[in-house]
Amino acid sequence: MKARVTVMLKTGVLDVQGEAVRRALGTLGFEGVEAVRQGKVIELDLAATDRAAAETEVKAMCEKLLANTVIETYSVELV
Repeated sequence: MKARVTVMLKTGVLDVQGEAVRRALGTLGFEGVEAVRQGKVIELDLAATDRAAAETEVKAMCEKLLANTVIETYSVELV
């Protein structure tokens, strides 16, 4: 089973990298971009066969390591 974790900065937290990308796109002629939020995607190959147990385990991984829950949110997708 595979898990895909998407981690993004919470709304209201300054996204310096996203703003840099927005400005760079503007200098390249892409003027219609009003905002950019940059995050990360983490893909995990899991040995688990039980979907509910796998989701619980991946959420624990996010809480302990993969996401800084003070400033980031995360979502888990099992594929």
